[in-house]
Amino acid sequence: MKFFVDTADIGEIKALAELGLLDGVTTNPSLILKANRPMREIIAEICDVVDGPVSAEVAAVDADGMIAEGRHLAKIASNVTVKVPLTWDGLKACRTLTGEGTMVNVTLCFSANQALLAAKAGATFISPFIGRLDDLGVDGMDLIREIRVIYDNYDFKTEILAASIRSANHVKLAALIGADVATVPPSVLKSLVQHQLTDKGLETFVADWKKTGQSIL
Repeated sequence: MKFFVDTADIGEIKALAELGLLDGVTTNPSLILKANRPMREIIAEICDVVDGPVSAEVAAVDADGMIAEGRHLAKIASNVTVKVPLTWDGLKACRTLTGEGTMVNVTLCFSANQALLAAKAGATFISPFIGRLDDLGVDGMDLIREIRVIYDNYDFKTEILAASIRSANHVKLAALIGADVATVPPSVLKSLVQHQLTDKGLETFVADWKKTGQSIL
């Protein structure tokens, strides 16, 4: 599974990139607002740090506007992935932009039928929102399962990018189902390494090593 981090915080991105854990980055208007910096400046800086896909979302809601903005965003760096919403206009923009060689992430996916349309439109990534479905009392992982089956049935190349991930368990389940990518907040990505038995075991080893009175160096 590939790991993307869902943030526009360049400090967090640099720290994770240094560990070799990042395969890409996703941003959205809400994250850009939180960063409180010009979008083009943020995306350019992220693309300098991360070699993999960096999603930058359009603001327009009509196809012509999305295409124009998408072309503008794609000029920032070769690894920019233009992010469009899963609407008819978004699908039109996806078809045009992918036809021009631009990576496209179709976002706000909440049904398998939507994911099927996105794949047919040539999407590079489809972003089903797990957490937001969970909020409605629907198991978001069921959507990942359905999309995986459909894409495998027809050998679609669109990658399933599990989004709206809120816990380490979400990451585990998405990986078990076969999602190609998980985009996660920095806090969730860092939590994957945590386990109380690891902490307890390390405390015991450290204490016992001190008792030996030895030094490795």
